[in-house]
Amino acid sequence: MEGAAVLLLELGAVFLLLSLLGMLARGVGLSSIPLTLVAGLALGEGGIAALTEAGPFVDAAAQIGLVLLLLALGLEFSSAELVESLRRHTPSGFVDLALNATPGLVAGFLLGLPWQGAMALAGVTWISSSGIVAQLLDDLGRLANRETPAVLSLLVLEDMAMAMFLPLLTVVLAGGGPLRALSATTLAVGAVLLVLAAAHRHGHRLGRLLSHTDDEQVLLRLFALTMLVAGLAQAVGASAAVGAFLVGIAVPASFADRARTILRPLRDLFAAIFFFAFGLSIDPGAVWPVMPAVLALALVSAGTKLATGWFAARRDGVGRRGRRRAGAALVARGEFSIVIAGLAVAAGVAGIGPLATGYVLVLAVAGPLLARVGARPLQRGH
Repeated sequence: MEGAAVLLLELGAVFLLLSLLGMLARGVGLSSIPLTLVAGLALGEGGIAALTEAGPFVDAAAQIGLVLLLLALGLEFSSAELVESLRRHTPSGFVDLALNATPGLVAGFLLGLPWQGAMALAGVTWISSSGIVAQLLDDLGRLANRETPAVLSLLVLEDMAMAMFLPLLTVVLAGGGPLRALSATTLAVGAVLLVLAAAHRHGHRLGRLLSHTDDEQVLLRLFALTMLVAGLAQAVGASAAVGAFLVGIAVPASFADRARTILRPLRDLFAAIFFFAFGLSIDPGAVWPVMPAVLALALVSAGTKLATGWFAARRDGVGRRGRRRAGAALVARGEFSIVIAGLAVAAGVAGIGPLATGYVLVLAVAGPLLARVGARPLQRGH
C-alpha cells in the first residue's frame, strides 16, 4: 500500500480512537487527558501497535497543540485579573510553590534522576491543570462559590509562574550555565511585564487588528500572530509556549470571549494530538515498574494541594467546607505537567517520562473524583 494511503488510514484511525475515548471520558465525568495518554502508550514504542507513516505529522501537530494550549490559557486571563491575583494572593502562590514543588524535587533525587530531571519533576508536581479545574468548577456549579476566586487566583499565578519557569528549565535542560539561566528568566519576566503594560495601554489596538466580521479571518489572524510570536520566542532561546501565552494575555478582554469560541475546536483537535504524542514517546513497559513511586508521589502531592487550597481560601475568609472544596479542586494535574515532562524527555533525561505519565494518569482521574465528593453546590457565604 502507498505511503500516502497508509498515512491517511493511520490518521483516520487515530482521530476516530480519540473521538471514542473523548466520548467515554465525558460519559463518566472525567477529563479525556488520561485516556488520550493511554491511547498513545498503546500505539507507541512497546505498545500493541505502532504508527508507521503518521509519526512526522503527529510530532508537528503536537508542537502546534502545545502552542494552542498556552494561547487558550492566556486568553482566559485579562491583564487586570493578573494584577489583582498578584496583589491579593501572592502569599498563596509562594505556599503553593513550597508545598507542591518540594515533593517532586525530593522524589526526583530519591529516584536517582539528575538534578535537571528533579527540577523538571518539581514542576510536574507543582502545577495544577487549569483546563481540568476550570471545567470541574463549571460542571459542578461552583463558579459562584466563595472559594472559587481563591482557586482561580492560584491558577492564574501558576500559569504566570510557568512563563518564567519554562525558559529557565529549557536552559537548564540544554546544559546552560547560571548566567544563561538568569538571562532567560530575566528575559521572560521582562516580556511578561512588557506585555501586561502594553495590554493595559494598547490592547484595544490589537483587538482591532484581529477583529473581523468573518470568523475565518479572525482565526487566521490569531493563529498567524501566535505562531510568529511563538517562533520568535523559541528563536531567542525562550519557549514557544511562553510566547503563545503572552499573545493570549495581550488580547483585550472585550475580544477574548470571541477568540476563545473561534479557537476552541482547533485547540481541542491539536491538544488531543499533543497528549497522544507524549504517550507515543513513552514505553508502556517502563510505566508499570515506577507505579509504586507514582502512587506515593500522587498521594503526597494530593495532600499538599489540599493544604494549598485550604490556605488560599482561608485568606478570603471562606469556611472549612469551602476550604476543603478549594483544595480538592486543585488536585488534578494535566497539560502543564505533560509540557514540562515533554521538555525533559526531549532533552534526553531518562526516567522522567514514565514517572510523569503515570502521575498525570493517576491525578487526572483522582482529582475530579475527589472534587466531586460533596459536589452539591453551596450558596454564597457557606
